[in-house]
Amino acid sequence: MTPRAAVVVVAAGSGQRLGLGVPKAFAPLAGGTILDWSLRGIRRARRIAHVVVVAPPDRVEETAGIVQRVYGDDAARIVTVVAGGEERADSVVAGLRALGPDSSAVLVHDAARALTPPEVFDTVAGLVLELGAGVVPVLPVVDTVKRVLPDGEIAATLDRRELALAQTPQGFPRAQLEAAYGALGVAARGYTDDAAIHSAAGHRTVTTVGDERAFKITHASDLDRAEALLSGMGPARRAAAPGVEAMAGRGYRTGVGADAHAFGDGSPLRLAGVDWPDHPALAGHSDGDAACHAIVDALLAAAGLGDIGTVFGVDDPAREGYSGLAFIRDAVALLKAEGWRVHSVSVEVVANAPRIGARRTELEAVLGEAVGAPVTVAGTTADGLGLTGEGRGIGAVASALISR
Repeated sequence: MTPRAAVVVVAAGSGQRLGLGVPKAFAPLAGGTILDWSLRGIRRARRIAHVVVVAPPDRVEETAGIVQRVYGDDAARIVTVVAGGEERADSVVAGLRALGPDSSAVLVHDAARALTPPEVFDTVAGLVLELGAGVVPVLPVVDTVKRVLPDGEIAATLDRRELALAQTPQGFPRAQLEAAYGALGVAARGYTDDAAIHSAAGHRTVTTVGDERAFKITHASDLDRAEALLSGMGPARRAAAPGVEAMAGRGYRTGVGADAHAFGDGSPLRLAGVDWPDHPALAGHSDGDAACHAIVDALLAAAGLGDIGTVFGVDDPAREGYSGLAFIRDAVALLKAEGWRVHSVSVEVVANAPRIGARRTELEAVLGEAVGAPVTVAGTTADGLGLTGEGRGIGAVASALISR
């Protein structure tokens, strides 16, 4: 069975800055509440086996009703509702205490990040289980950042290349996070997120690519943004695909790319941005990475910019042995220069070997970092047909979603 994780959903905040007179998680959003939408995204994640919702003490019953509305007959089996504490740290501890004995990894998620897609939960959970470390989804800092003194004078300009914007869910080996909270006690209230508490206890924490849809609803303008993203969907579509941005009127484009290479001499195989030491290399002027090349074609096709051959050339001496990941980064930079933003990519590898499933989480993390957006990876065979089916090479098909 695939290892799974638990999620503690912190929904006990007061929401004073939102200014609606109700706790933030219970503010209305697109026919439900912020908590409704947060739970809908979690329910669609594949690796989540147990959910603990930490609610305001006077809204436990109301929270149970929302859980029932989202999870239906699975509510009692999957979700536990508990009362939170005075501070966020107190609520997280209450959630940790309510976890069942079977989850070795725990994700902590702010209900206010209501549009977080399910693949973010799966990616974070998978990396925690694989690496045994804390994992935080982050976005790059694109603005110049200043350190400002209390009197308003600028003291320094910070190097934004070393900065990132942290999101949730943040994932951890369960025993490590529980021990960290236990060691800090009430001092944990002084930290702004769980990754800081985990790191303060001496544990390793790494990052993965976040998602722009996982923004935090803090002010009324954030709630308006979330409403606008959902407003282009009718009720049926919203129920079927929670957390997906409205497509209408936003200049969205999709593209499909494909590539295939025969096996050549030597090893290792370079595929989906990583080495496979026990498999022969693919032939090609560059590194022959069919998966990366298919992604590049999908990105370029979506933007109407051509294909990898016409844009980068097939025999440029400067790109002899060129990395597939470098091709992806070059394509993404080209799209950005043309005013496009990448939202997601999917790639399916067609091969008898290697088997993709054992390293899927790793591949998605590596490719996602290069693309700067979530990437899903799958594998299949060609049932003995053609180049790939006869074991003479590897192919890949990719799709990309972009917008202006």
